[in-house]
Amino acid sequence: MTSPSIPVMVKRLPHNLDLPLPDYSTIGSVGADILAAVTQDIILSPFARALIPTGLKIGIPTGYEIQVRPRSGLALKNGITCLNTPGTIDSDYRGEVGVILINLSDTPFTISRAMRIAQLVIAPVYHIKWREITVLDDTDRGTRGFGSTGL
Repeated sequence: MTSPSIPVMVKRLPHNLDLPLPDYSTIGSVGADILAAVTQDIILSPFARALIPTGLKIGIPTGYEIQVRPRSGLALKNGITCLNTPGTIDSDYRGEVGVILINLSDTPFTISRAMRIAQLVIAPVYHIKWREITVLDDTDRGTRGFGSTGL
């Protein structure tokens, strides 16, 4: 069974022309791997962060977002993750897609050209239609918040 697909327009910038477009590693992958379009290696020091260019501009259909998510292998093996995860690319954004990476390890990490740095997931978006009321219904949990469920 093939997953449904949504057409998304993509424009390559000069520093991406020789790179593959984001792609799915396996038939069951949810996220398409996006590559670093750096022109020279970037050394990410421990606890440092950097905006990594992808060389792509995308036209997301109205009613959708693209989420930028970390790659689990980079996180587990190297302590590299996306700082604002999931990051959201709005449907009306037309600038270059950048990925904010942070090095949470104690050793420097090199980001090289064409390295798979994150994954992109398209998702439908629903806007909130607020209905102001004066009283909310009661629940068993009530106002108990952070950590109240035993975690």
